[in-house]
Formats: sequence, structure tokens, C-alpha cells
Amino acid sequence: MGITNVLFSGVGGQGIILASKILTQCAFISGYTVKESELHGMAQRGGSVISHVRFGDEVYSPLIRKGQADFLIALEELEGLRYADYLKPAGHVILNQKKVIPSALNPDVAPYPEDVKSQLEALGFRVDAVNAFEIAGSLGNPKLDNIIVMGMLSPHLPFTIATWETVIRESVPAKTIELNLSAFRTGRELTAGNA
Repeated sequence: MGITNVLFSGVGGQGIILASKILTQCAFISGYTVKESELHGMAQRGGSVISHVRFGDEVYSPLIRKGQADFLIALEELEGLRYADYLKPAGHVILNQKKVIPSALNPDVAPYPEDVKSQLEALGFRVDAVNAFEIAGSLGNPKLDNIIVMGMLSPHLPFTIATWETVIRESVPAKTIELNLSAFRTGRELTAGNA
């Protein structure tokens, strides 16, 4: 196989680093060469965070070049739009329809973008949009939106469900394992429903 490039984007506190570590570990234990790189914003919570994950037979650099990402996993809408130029033509976006208004944004000068999903589709990308925050809340913990979108991503990647679930079990606190697995399965079912 060639190289698969997955870019995560969002804001601090959304679990982007955990999600990218789960993907990295799934690739590693499935026998792929994998590289991961992350960039944290200035603030731990609310600042921009991106993470690059690349896996395949031979991977030399951890960074995805602009126009080369197969998938963009956007946990926040504006951050998804901000990093859309990393996607290759006809790339795939999994968009969490959550808005985190930056404190520096003056709505009179530069309002928060409207209908980000349509804007991404107009650029030629496939977009699977979900209100993962709301679904996570219905499962009992609104902080599970990162695991829901990982479930949505999972059918598109060459890892078994058992691999995903093993890595999730090893990556989250013991008392939240079943909740995280439920979130992952819910996301996976959402993708199956869109197929």
C-alpha cells in the first residue's frame, strides 16, 4: 500500500492528541510504519491544535504536505476550514459540527463562518458531518466527541475492529473504557448508515 495521511484539527481540550495516539498505535500494531507529529496552540484549552499521522509501508517524514491529506478529522468547524488546504483533491472530511468561538474573533469585523460543511463540499471534498458533542452528551459524557469521530473514521482504514478496541482500552482511564467503546461503536454505526 502507499501512504495514508490523516490530519486532525481542533482546539485544545478536545482530545485531538489522544485520538491521534490511538490511530498511531493501531497502525503500529497492524504492522505499518507510522509517524506522528503534533502542534499545540498557545493555550492549552481553546488554542488551535493539529496532529499529523502518516502510515504505510515506508514513511520517512511525520508531516503531511499541503494537498496530500487523505482525511481531515476536524473536531471544530473553523479549524476544519482553516486546514482544508492540507487535503488532496476529493479528500474526505469528518466534521464535528461544533463551534468554539475564538476570544480574539471580532464578529463585527470577521464573523464566524456560516455553513462550514457546504463550504468544504464546494471545494470538492467529501464531508461527513456529525454533532458528536450532542451524541457524546446522550451517551453520558460530552467529552467523547473525539472517540465518536474516530469510530466514523475507522471503516475507512485497514485495521480490524478488535485492534481499534484493544488500543482504546489501553489508551483511556479504566473507569471510562466501556463508555469510550460505546462512543467508538456509535461513530462506526454512523458511518455504516452513510455508506
